[in-house]
Amino acid sequence: MSDLQSQFEAAVASSKDLAERPDNATLLQLYALYKQASDGDVEGRRPGFTDLFGRAKYDAWAAIKGTAPAAAMTRYVALIERLKAH
Repeated sequence: MSDLQSQFEAAVASSKDLAERPDNATLLQLYALYKQASDGDVEGRRPGFTDLFGRAKYDAWAAIKGTAPAAAMTRYVALIERLKAH
């Protein structure tokens, strides 16, 4: 396992133990970075207008489409580190 992969997995685990819950925009950013790092580019149809939560998640992930998984992992780890510092 690569060093980046192990840092990413450690950050994912520590995301559950943050001192306070991040705001919704930050949560969406974490979701998008996690999905991009784990699954690559978003696929499928955008959820319908009645699924506001699903649409927000889809849009956040689609906004970083084309980002390399390693770059998404790096950004995820950095964001978790910033959140842990607060």
